[in-house]
Amino acid sequence: MSENDFFDEMFSEDGETKIPVFDKRRFNEKGERIADDPEPAKDEPVKPQRERELEELLKAETERREAAESKLVGVQAKFEEAKSGLEKETSEMRERLKKTLESRAKQDQFNFLTTLLPVLDNLNRAIAASETDPEIEHLREGVIGTARSFEQALLSVGVEAVPSVGSDFDPEMHEAVDMKPVDLTEDGKVTAEYSKGYKFGDQLLRPARVQVGKAMAHSAGE
Repeated sequence: MSENDFFDEMFSEDGETKIPVFDKRRFNEKGERIADDPEPAKDEPVKPQRERELEELLKAETERREAAESKLVGVQAKFEEAKSGLEKETSEMRERLKKTLESRAKQDQFNFLTTLLPVLDNLNRAIAASETDPEIEHLREGVIGTARSFEQALLSVGVEAVPSVGSDFDPEMHEAVDMKPVDLTEDGKVTAEYSKGYKFGDQLLRPARVQVGKAMAHSAGE
C-alpha cells in the first residue's frame, strides 16, 4: 500500500479521521452485545503416515492387553470360586466319613458286647450251681462251657487263638518261657502252652507263652 492510499483510508472525503477497528465484538441497535465473529478455522497439522500407523498399533496393543487382563481376572475369580466349593465339599465329605466310621465303630462295639452277654449268663449259672451242688465236677463243667462260649464270642468278631502245642516255634507269635530237652524230631517245636495267644486278623493281640523243645547234643561215645 502506498503512502497516499494509506492516507486516503485514514481520512474520509469530508476530512474526518478513519480509525481501523479490529474489535470482533458485535452489538445490536439497542447496544446489546451479540455473538462475536467466529475465529477462523485453523488447519490441523497433518501427522506423518508412520506416526499414524504407530498410534494405531499402540491402540490395538492397549486394547488387547486390557482384554487379556479382564479375562485373567475372570479366570482367577472362577478358580477361587471352584477352590472354595471344593474345600467346602471336601470338608463335608470328611465330616460324613467321620460320622460313618464312628457309627460303624459303635455298632461293632454293640455287636461285640451283645456276644459277651451269654458268657456272663453262663458264669452266673455256674456260680449259682456251685452254691447248691457240692460236687466240683459240675462246677468244672460249667466253667469249661463258659470258656468255650467266650472263645466263640471272640471268634465271631475275628479274634483267633494262636496255634501253639505241636507247631513250630514262631518268635512273631510265641514267647518262649522255658525249654525242654527233646528228640531231634521235635527240636524247635512248641511242647507246652502256659497262656493262649490271640490275633485279630493280621494283628497280634498278644503272643502265646509257651515251652519250646530243644534237641540235646549226644556225646561221641553214645
